[in-house]
Amino acid sequence: MSQPQYPQHQQPGWGGPQQPGYGQPPFQPQPPKKSSAGKVIGFGCLGVVALFVLIGIVGALASSGGDSTDSSRDKAVAAPSTPKTEQSKEAPAEKAPVDEKKSQAEEFKACVAKSGTDTEKKAVQHVTKVTGADKQNDILDAAEVFTDFTGGFMSENQGDAKLIASAFTSCYESENGLVTVYGEDGDMIANANF
Repeated sequence: MSQPQYPQHQQPGWGGPQQPGYGQPPFQPQPPKKSSAGKVIGFGCLGVVALFVLIGIVGALASSGGDSTDSSRDKAVAAPSTPKTEQSKEAPAEKAPVDEKKSQAEEFKACVAKSGTDTEKKAVQHVTKVTGADKQNDILDAAEVFTDFTGGFMSENQGDAKLIASAFTSCYESENGLVTVYGEDGDMIANANF
């Protein structure tokens, strides 16, 4: 005997004829995107490099923007170092005429002598040379004051070096300036914004 055969009904989407509305697979969400931390770090570093390049270009333009025939801005003139006893014995007639150009150290000492405190005046007697005080562009002004002090940040002359830096900020103004005071051995002793 044979078994009765029933019509076979297949489930929709299981290989049989598709009915409208049942042929689409169910909605599946997109897989999550891979973390782009490497891209963020890479672009961040690229931004920092671009910032340094931009600062370098602005600094180069600012420093070359002056008069190209003025070669005195790159030359530092050292103040003559004479003992205090000889300074007081000089006659007024032996001093340089007013029309001659003073060195930056002499100009700085004159400014402190005019408007500085007694302790600043005493500390400024140790200044031997000043550079970077003559031309300022308010972008990156860096002045250097050289002294006859010895030692670095922890030297016994650090207090006097701070007084010199403070006196410099009283005599010169800049939007973005930094004055650094060095000892005779080239070690930095103090600095200040001016």
